[in-house]
Amino acid sequence: MFNQPLKLFRGVGYAEGISFLLLLGIAMPLKYLMDLPMAVTIVGALHGGLFVLYLIVILYVTIVKRWSFTKALLAAISSVIPFGPFIFDARLVRNSEA
Repeated sequence: MFNQPLKLFRGVGYAEGISFLLLLGIAMPLKYLMDLPMAVTIVGALHGGLFVLYLIVILYVTIVKRWSFTKALLAAISSVIPFGPFIFDARLVRNSEA
């Protein structure tokens, strides 16, 4: 069903999505409610690296799989919305089975 570029995209997408949720749901409340800013420092750096990697993988998959500009843009936009990468991935899987 999926080949290597899409497997890479999906794996990085899941990692980026989880890191974003950890940042928003755990690290930021720890910083602002319990005065523990180190959580944001660590999780924020991890998320930042995964975000950049996600954008690079979008570019790679767009070139290799010849995604349209719109599809690549939607993938990038999904990365700044909580649960966005998971929703984009679900649509990607659903459309590939059709």
